[in-house]
Amino acid sequence: MIGKVLTKIFGSKNDREIKALRKIVEQINQLEPSVEPLTDSQLRDKTAEFKARYAGGESLDSLLPEAFAVCREGAKRVLGERHYDVQLIGGMVLHQGKIAEMKTGEGKTLTSTAAVYLNALSGKGVHVVTVNDYLAHRDVEWMGKLYHFLGLTTGAILHGMDDHARREAYAADVTYGTNNEFGFDYLRDNMKFSLEDFCQRGFNFAIVDEVDSILIDEARTPLIISGPAEMSTDLYKKVDAIMAHFSENEHYTKDEKARQVLLTDEGVMLGEKMLEVDNLYDPRNITYLHHVNQALKAHVLFKKDVDYIVKNGEVIIVDEFTGRTMEGRRYSDGLHQALEAKENVKIEKENQTLASITFQNYFRMYDKLAGMTGTADTEAPEFKKIYNLDVVVIPSNRAMVRIDLADVIYKNQAAKYRAVIREIKELHEKGQPVLVGTISIDVSELISEMLKKEGIAHEVLNAKQHDREAEIIAQAGQLGKITIATNMAGRGTDIKLGQGVREVGGLHILGTSRHESRRIDNQLRGRSGRQGDPGSSRFYLSLEDDLLRIFGGDRLTSIMNRLGMEEDEPIEHSMISKAIENAQRKVESHNFDIRKHLLEYDDVMNKQREVIYKQRREVLEREDIKEIINDMMDDLAAGLVDDVAQERKPSEDWDWLPFEEKVAELFNVRPGWLETNRDDLPPELLREKLRAAADQAYQSQEERNGAEQMRHLERMFLLQTVDTLWKEHLLNMDHLKEGIGLRGYGQKNPLDEYKKEGFDMFMSMVEAVKAQTVSSLMFVRIVQEEDVARMEEEQRRKREAELEAMLLASAAEGQQAPVQREAEKINRNALCPCGSGKKYKKCCGTLS
Repeated sequence: MIGKVLTKIFGSKNDREIKALRKIVEQINQLEPSVEPLTDSQLRDKTAEFKARYAGGESLDSLLPEAFAVCREGAKRVLGERHYDVQLIGGMVLHQGKIAEMKTGEGKTLTSTAAVYLNALSGKGVHVVTVNDYLAHRDVEWMGKLYHFLGLTTGAILHGMDDHARREAYAADVTYGTNNEFGFDYLRDNMKFSLEDFCQRGFNFAIVDEVDSILIDEARTPLIISGPAEMSTDLYKKVDAIMAHFSENEHYTKDEKARQVLLTDEGVMLGEKMLEVDNLYDPRNITYLHHVNQALKAHVLFKKDVDYIVKNGEVIIVDEFTGRTMEGRRYSDGLHQALEAKENVKIEKENQTLASITFQNYFRMYDKLAGMTGTADTEAPEFKKIYNLDVVVIPSNRAMVRIDLADVIYKNQAAKYRAVIREIKELHEKGQPVLVGTISIDVSELISEMLKKEGIAHEVLNAKQHDREAEIIAQAGQLGKITIATNMAGRGTDIKLGQGVREVGGLHILGTSRHESRRIDNQLRGRSGRQGDPGSSRFYLSLEDDLLRIFGGDRLTSIMNRLGMEEDEPIEHSMISKAIENAQRKVESHNFDIRKHLLEYDDVMNKQREVIYKQRREVLEREDIKEIINDMMDDLAAGLVDDVAQERKPSEDWDWLPFEEKVAELFNVRPGWLETNRDDLPPELLREKLRAAADQAYQSQEERNGAEQMRHLERMFLLQTVDTLWKEHLLNMDHLKEGIGLRGYGQKNPLDEYKKEGFDMFMSMVEAVKAQTVSSLMFVRIVQEEDVARMEEEQRRKREAELEAMLLASAAEGQQAPVQREAEKINRNALCPCGSGKKYKKCCGTLS
């Protein structure tokens, strides 16, 4: 109560921020008369002047009023559009590294230009992140005219571009692209073997368009670069074939809230019987159990034309928030293969992760991050907690006059859809355009069929008509137009009203159900009432809708039954709206927990990823990494000595044989290297002796192979070893995360256990990198042409000798005369006398 009183007196925090920014807008407006008389050339010269002042130590904040005034004047001349005052406020909010919430139709694209122009003056690059390639291409062409006019360069990162084109785009002052392309380029860069091949040049400032869609909705799925694993796809078909025998409640239980399917004891027994295995939970059969679980998910939880579509023999994911298809993205962990088996299309091999990162951790790398959307305030706590981003609600340029009608609710979906068609028909007869929002493809097609029976012409926009998106939306505000759209979030195109539409009430939004997120409903509503246009909206619901059925529909059903409501009779009540909002809050909270859980686990991986990528970059930046190799040899030598030097045991009793074998294996040091008495040997002296012997062996390698070649080999061996072992480590961490939840049954925190075991696994990987790199360098031998000829001759003689021996043995068959060893016995750890450079036991010794 006191808080409300204080807000009335002093205004909210948001109000105070807007008030402060309006004072700077006044400064920008006062500069307009002095900027307008400038010629185009003089206006462009301002960019060079600003860059010089920034290089001289002046801050971007001090340049802001002048830069914004120049950008606005440029937009007037090139685009024919002048920034509204509220758009300048939005631009300042973006420059401050915050989220600007601006209603649909307020011109977010133009708003961003002032902040982009100002920050591009630093020369460090500005990234503008869009939700799809179409918008990236459209905006760089559209706003690029302004940037070019003011003397800045632009680029766009689009799917299918080669590395050369990407490098050019990233080198520009302003770079447009999708969140996926930026993230994948980061991962790909950190798998390359030369800095010259890197595409990105740093993470200075990013503005994320439709920020809630990208940083909230898509943040549940990490970006993964993967390669095919060596695994047969037959098991997917075998497991899919038995799914028809599984019944809900008898063989499995379904939790729609958590989107989980759990086998019952009867289900486990059925699986064992059908797959002919003794125990599904035996570690040897864990693969069968995994496939059964994924196949159940594919059949029970994932619906065709809702979660995915089948197009040209491929299973393509449909984004649940935007309704767009996600070509190239695949469900991980074998789920996509299970769906392919279910739909009887070609099953692609399961992939192994080569590199991955979450959007949360990718975007947190930027020095400054900002975003804009029509709906962010409902998720403000998550933006603050995860990204440290504040949300500022920007006032609209003109007052909102759209009428948002109360929701109506029916007993079942059939009654609801009949009511939807009745309302569309009534509005269509008076010429009012209607945008019908659905949350799935199958509902949009059902409404379409019902309208066809009524003879009402209409357009359908969903994942199957993705290519005509802009064209369909652009026409949705014309007189009498009926448009059915699946999930209008982040479509990026405004609906402008045609002639005579204002007189009949403007665009009407008709929602066929509530989305689990309030933001998506608000985005649908926001398509109407742009820039003070008239409009209206209403949502139609039924007790059979998933949201109400899963989250609290029983109470509403009992109330409707008690009231004796007829099937086609709706109810409108504030209690319903409250119940729906509570249901949405529950889902939003659940989804936030999922994203938070994902981030907590990825934070563990992120620290490890940073170490690996930093080491790779250090190797690539240095021409000579012998110092790194020397450090590795120091660590390995110290580790070997620590292992053998047992406390409270005299040195002569240490376990010398395994120690000597390990020394030979790592450093290629020949027997007799110690050259000192092993009695009363201090560990420090042993370490010095070992390092001296290892240095001598490495020096011999340099003399044999050449110093220049060794510098090249050091770099290549280290990078290849890091990449190979990192890939294996990612797989091991995936397996660890998959099973770590069971630790909860032992009263242990799974996340703490994951951190501890993940750290131990990472340190083991680091030690393995050192050992494999040093060992490879100690044994590598660059073969010269004369060496090749000599080795081929030796191999020929060797084969002839073996053949002769076989013939002699054949001739003497049946005689068991003892074999006489004419040559001196060769130590199995010694270099093979054939000259291959390998140990005898791994070369010719394998035959003995």
